[in-house]
Amino acid sequence: MAKKPHRNGRGMFLGALLGAVVGALLGRLAGSALFGAILGAVIGSALLYRVNPGPWNRE
Repeated sequence: MAKKPHRNGRGMFLGALLGAVVGALLGRLAGSALFGAILGAVIGSALLYRVNPGPWNRE
């Protein structure tokens, strides 16, 4: 049976939180912390939703 791609909701949530924090810090340097936080949350959640493998005990 083919392996399922590594995707999970916890990774998406964690990526949104981490991306928002990092984006706000970088956005503050660029002039708009709110825009940076929104953009960082979108990018971070998309990356960790796809990359984060989730639990080890999957079938």
